[in-house]
Amino acid sequence: MQDDKPERVETKPGPASVGRGGAMKDLGARVLSALLLGAVALALLYAGVVPFAVLIFVVTLLMCWEWGHVVRHSDAFDSVLIVHGIAVGTATILATMGLAVLALIALIAGTFVVGALRFGEKARLSALGVLYIGLPAVALIWLRSGDTAAMPYGLLAVLFVILSVIATDTLAYFTGRGVGGPKLWPSVSPNKTWSGLIGGISGAAAVGASFGAMLPGGNPIELALTGLVLGLVAQGGDLAESALKRGFGVKDASGLIPGHGGFMDRMDGLVVAAVVAAMIGLLRNVYAPAHALLLGM
Repeated sequence: MQDDKPERVETKPGPASVGRGGAMKDLGARVLSALLLGAVALALLYAGVVPFAVLIFVVTLLMCWEWGHVVRHSDAFDSVLIVHGIAVGTATILATMGLAVLALIALIAGTFVVGALRFGEKARLSALGVLYIGLPAVALIWLRSGDTAAMPYGLLAVLFVILSVIATDTLAYFTGRGVGGPKLWPSVSPNKTWSGLIGGISGAAAVGASFGAMLPGGNPIELALTGLVLGLVAQGGDLAESALKRGFGVKDASGLIPGHGGFMDRMDGLVVAAVVAAMIGLLRNVYAPAHALLLGM
């Protein structure tokens, strides 16, 4: 999720046009990367469970590497990274096969193995990475599998979660930049403001209300509240990842996405929102979580 104010572009002394040119180049890279990634993600989401799961599989493996880069300051393909990737990859495959419970067992087993491999040396955070990356992967695939013959509830449920997070990011940025005001948590993320938080979760609530109004049998008020919750936890996920990176002295999880840093930097809100959305669906109806997320019981 973006900070409420853009990061300062560092330029060398010289004409003002040089700084402006660098800023425009960086902005162009950010916009182009966002459009390309968004188009690919939406296309594979629409294509079905398996294509979407392939996307999740690839992204989560890259995030496993990024987690090691941040937490262990290691880019090597060591035993911890291998076990981390195997656990998350196996869970993704099992979830795609409709075996969500076995997927969770694979993640728990991977967590313990990684913790044992890193015993006494950043073991807890290394082990936490298995759940941090694996749980949202399973959650998103599980929700996407909820299409029925009558209605693509799985597609709509995942789209609802993604759009809620995007609205949170976008409105938080523009509201914080335009309104300003007191800082939200300056020691962790100096640019985020309370006005940005309010604007962000209001945007997520608006997404929920829109889905509720458009879906047959939908409840705009109920889905607006659900969207607000997803927006709130998405901003919490952003702050948590900012605190993690700050604690390890890392600015970006990686440089894999031009202008955006790494996949962890872009997915920090979605990883939490996806898990919470799946939990809401689970508590309402374990057999039809996507339908339950959108329409209740």
